[in-house]
Amino acid sequence: MSLFDHKIDKASPVPLYYQLKEFLLAEIKDGGYQVEGAIPTEKEIGEAFDISRTTVRQAITEMVQEGWLYRVKSKGTFVKRRKINQDFIQRLESFDEQILRSGMRPSTKLLAFQLLEAPLPAAEQLQLKTDSRVFFLHRIRFADDLPVVVLKTYVPYGACPELGRYDFEKESLYGVLSKRRESRVHHVTRLVEAVEADAADEDYLHIEKGKPIQHFTSVGYTEQGVPVEYSLARYRGDRSSFQVTVYTKE
Repeated sequence: MSLFDHKIDKASPVPLYYQLKEFLLAEIKDGGYQVEGAIPTEKEIGEAFDISRTTVRQAITEMVQEGWLYRVKSKGTFVKRRKINQDFIQRLESFDEQILRSGMRPSTKLLAFQLLEAPLPAAEQLQLKTDSRVFFLHRIRFADDLPVVVLKTYVPYGACPELGRYDFEKESLYGVLSKRRESRVHHVTRLVEAVEADAADEDYLHIEKGKPIQHFTSVGYTEQGVPVEYSLARYRGDRSSFQVTVYTKE
C-alpha cells in the first residue's frame, strides 16, 4: 500500500491534517519512504487527497517538529533519521536490550580483546595497583547496521578470569559478569560530557571530525561496592538522545 492508496474521510470528526499525518507516519514506519528519501510535494499530496495545501503543510510541519521529516529549501521534504532515545543513564541494562526496546536490531564489532597491564586511569577507577592485569575490550555497537557508539572497557582480571572464553560480538558483557555473583554489576556511576569527534570517530562512527560526540565515563560496581568495569563510550550526537527522569524531593 502506498500513501495515495489511503482515503481521507472528510465526514470524520478527526481533523484532515491529522488523518494525513497518520498516513505519512504509517508509510515511513512501513518503509514506504526511506531515510533521507523525499516524500511527495505539498501540491502532489493536496491534489491526490483533494485537500488544501494549508492542511498538508500543517501535517508536514508537525512531523518536522516531531523529528520525522526535515525540509531543504528549493529541494523538498525528506525523511529524517530518528535518534535512538536511550535511558541507560537511569536503567541498568545492556546495549542490546536498549536497542531491541527501540525496535531496532543490535550488533557488535569487536576491534580488540586483550589482557594487559592496567593503564593509570583504569587502575585508578578500578582501585587497582598499576601493575595489575585487566581485560581490555574495544567495540563498536550498531543499531540496524548503523554505528552508534564506540566503547573501550576495562575489567579486572581477578573479577572474572574466564572472560577470555566468551565471544563479545555475541555475548553481553554484563550478562557474562552476572554469571558470577562476585562480579555482577549492581550499580553504575556515569559522567557525560560533550566533546568533538576526532579522527578515530570518523573511522569508527562515520561522523565528520568536529561534530558533536556524547562522551560517557562509567564505572560499574558490585553490590559490595567493588568496581568491576570501567568504560569510555563515545556516542554519535546526531543519532542518540538520552532520557533522564527526575523526581521532586518529598
